[in-house]
Amino acid sequence: MFGIQHIKFDSMTYVLHFTNGQIKREGRGLSFFYFAPNSSIAAIPMGSNDLPFVFNESTNDYQTVTIQGQISYKISNPKTLADVLDFTVNDNGLYKKNDIEKLNQRIINEAQTATSSYIHSIKLKDAIRSAKAIEEKILEGLKSSPAIGMLGIEILGANILAIQATPEMARALETETREKLQQEADQAIYERRNFAVEQERKIKETELNTEIAVEEKQKQIAEKKMESNVQKAENDRKLREMKIQADIAVENQRKQLIEQKTANDKKEAETQGYVIETTLKPYKDIDWKTLTALNNNPDPKFNISLAFRQLAENAGKIGNLNISPELLESILNDKKESRK
Repeated sequence: MFGIQHIKFDSMTYVLHFTNGQIKREGRGLSFFYFAPNSSIAAIPMGSNDLPFVFNESTNDYQTVTIQGQISYKISNPKTLADVLDFTVNDNGLYKKNDIEKLNQRIINEAQTATSSYIHSIKLKDAIRSAKAIEEKILEGLKSSPAIGMLGIEILGANILAIQATPEMARALETETREKLQQEADQAIYERRNFAVEQERKIKETELNTEIAVEEKQKQIAEKKMESNVQKAENDRKLREMKIQADIAVENQRKQLIEQKTANDKKEAETQGYVIETTLKPYKDIDWKTLTALNNNPDPKFNISLAFRQLAENAGKIGNLNISPELLESILNDKKESRK
C-alpha cells in the first residue's frame, strides 16, 4: 500500500538494495520492506552451477567434431557481477532480464575459444581420444581469461562428456576400426597358430632329442654290454687257458709219474730178472733129472710120473711093459680129486 512492498530471499541469494542509486542494504538471505518507486533490487544466485555445453570444432584434417560437456562455476564476487550484468528483480522476485543466460553464454564462448586452437592442431582420431586434454585446456583458458575475471565468478571444474565425429565419419571410423580389429584378430589367430606350430615343433624337437638321447644311451648300453661280453669272453678264454694249462700240468705230472713208475717197474723187473737170473744161473747147466732129484719130492705119485716119463723117452728100447690097473686107477683118482 502506498508503494511499500515486502520481499524475501533465500540464503543462497545475495541481495543488493539500491535506493536513489545508493546501496541501502546488501547481503544473503535478506527479508525487508522497501519503497518501490525509488528502490531497485538485484538478486545474484550464490550457489554453484553446472553449465552444459555443446559446440562444434574442426580438426587438423578438416573433420568436424562435436564436443559435449559441462562447466561448474560459482559467483564469488556478486557486486562485480552486478556491475557487469543486470540481475534486477521485480516486486515478485522475478528477473526483469535473463542475463544469467548471457553469463552462461560468455563462459561457453571462452571455453570454446580455449578449445578451438587445440582441436585445430590435432587430427580427428586424436581429437576423439583427447577428452582429458580438452578439459585441461578449458580450465586453463577460463581461469586465465580476463573476461571471466571481470565477471566475478570462480571456475570449479570442467568435464568432457563426449567427443563425437559426424555420423558419416563415425561409420567410416567404425568400419576402419572394425577392419583393423579384424586384422588384429586375424593376426592374433595367426600368432596363436604360429605359436602352436612353434610349440609343436619344439615338442617334436624335444621328442626327437629325447629319442636321440635314448638311442645314444642304448648305444652306450650295447657298447657296454659288448665290452662286458668281450671282457667275459676274454676272462672265459683265460680261464680255459688256465684250465688247459692246469690239465697240461696235471698230465705232465701224470706223464712224469707214469714214466717214473714205468722206469721204476722196469728197474724193478730188471732187478727181479737179475735176481732170478742170478739165482737160476747155477742151475742153468744142471740136468733136469738132477734138479728133480734135488727137489727131493716125497710124493710117490710124482716119482711114478717121472718113471713113466723115463719109460716114454726110452720106449724104443723097451719091448713089453706091464702096468697094473690098480696103479693107474690110483693115479687117476688122485687127479680127479685134485680137480674137484
